[in-house]
Amino acid sequence: MSAFPSSLEVLVEKFASLPGIGTKSAQRLAFHFLSLPDETAQSFINALQEAKNSVRCCTVCQNLTDSDVCAICSNPRRDERVICVVSDPKAVAAIERSHEFGGVYHVLHGVISPLNHIGPDDIRIKELVTRVAEKDVDEIIMATNPDTEGETTARYIARLLQPFNVRITRLAYGIPVGMSLEYADDLTLMRALEGRQAF
Repeated sequence: MSAFPSSLEVLVEKFASLPGIGTKSAQRLAFHFLSLPDETAQSFINALQEAKNSVRCCTVCQNLTDSDVCAICSNPRRDERVICVVSDPKAVAAIERSHEFGGVYHVLHGVISPLNHIGPDDIRIKELVTRVAEKDVDEIIMATNPDTEGETTARYIARLLQPFNVRITRLAYGIPVGMSLEYADDLTLMRALEGRQAF
């Protein structure tokens, strides 16, 4: 017999299903949520529902936005001829923190990973190829994580884009192998962007 009411058990299970949240952390979050004043708890619930209902992918770069075209793609000061390809929206936020990149992005929403049954058709590669084919693009910066899946994805995309006569570069290895971009500090990201090389 459980020590908690069934609705609390369900809440703990939901928190525990989030990435990086274990059972004890899930229990702490659930207890904290229940201790919130009703108005604060309802505000939290509303924020979750609003984000889930309004956030979608930008029709241009596939980054998360609450409009058809994201703020980066609609910014006339960004260089549309330079596209930085990243695996997820967290990487966009990490690179933007460096304040060194003036181009635009393309978010793949994953990487090729045969072990996890993720192939090229499961991520946003087709949208990138279409974009390069239709736009005047000078450079593609491959900014997937420097791990096996990231390298595999970068090489696959580079081969696909060869016929378009576009310069393809890779972030320099100021970022340690196996490290996720979201955890890189601003200086490391700045040096990686500055030291990118032909792919």
